[in-house]
Amino acid sequence: MNTPKSLPWHARKAGVSIERAEALWAQAVREATAETGWVGNSEYWGAAMDRFQDLLVTEPARYCSPQMENFVRTQQRMWLLPLLAAEDMWSAMAANWRHFRDQLEKAA
Repeated sequence: MNTPKSLPWHARKAGVSIERAEALWAQAVREATAETGWVGNSEYWGAAMDRFQDLLVTEPARYCSPQMENFVRTQQRMWLLPLLAAEDMWSAMAANWRHFRDQLEKAA
């Protein structure tokens, strides 16, 4: 089966492998044949290209891969919590120490 010359461009644009784009093109051709009843006229090729582009748009949602970025960020924040708490504790202790030292200097 002949594929359009722009198929690799459409595949890259949609983030789909060329092999998967070829399979989607074959599906679009089958559906266009069933829809138009003709093969080879402009209506047929237009329907095939429209269906191919629709399939490319819906393809990434078909394989719902989990988004790990949010999970990793959450884990990083959880890992940082004890360090942030320690940093806040040291800052508070240093501020109290400065305040205590200033009070001793005023008294003397």
